[in-house]
Amino acid sequence: MSSASSHPTAGPDRRTVVAAVGAAGLAAALTACGSGDDSAGTESAATGAASDGGGTALARTADIPEGGGRIFKDQGVVVTQPTAGTYKAFSAECTHQGCAVGSVAHGMIVCPCHGSEFSVADGSVKKGPAMKGLAPARITVSGDDIRLA
Repeated sequence: MSSASSHPTAGPDRRTVVAAVGAAGLAAALTACGSGDDSAGTESAATGAASDGGGTALARTADIPEGGGRIFKDQGVVVTQPTAGTYKAFSAECTHQGCAVGSVAHGMIVCPCHGSEFSVADGSVKKGPAMKGLAPARITVSGDDIRLA
């Protein structure tokens, strides 16, 4: 005679299966929304405090093209030069659904997820679906150095 039970063992209940499937779908959606394109115009700058106490070094002024900008993914900012010698900084997080902006071209900061475009001059929305402009970020420009404030 065998000691094995003739009753099947219980598997996960329906609620557990539905929750697991939902969590997997959410994780996939968030990964797709948050994955950035490392195309031209995106940089990862060195982190750490500057030796003179002026904040995190981002770039040299010559690294930021006039009428364009650069994205610093690690710091979550985009630095622009809308006109010669004028530097602005904004959050690199799109206000539509939180994706990282992916490029700066033709006077626009562009989000690759849904196509929102923001002005390099003031971060305002130029093309939706975003309804709110990019949040300003604080930088300092001293000589040829641009740093997070």
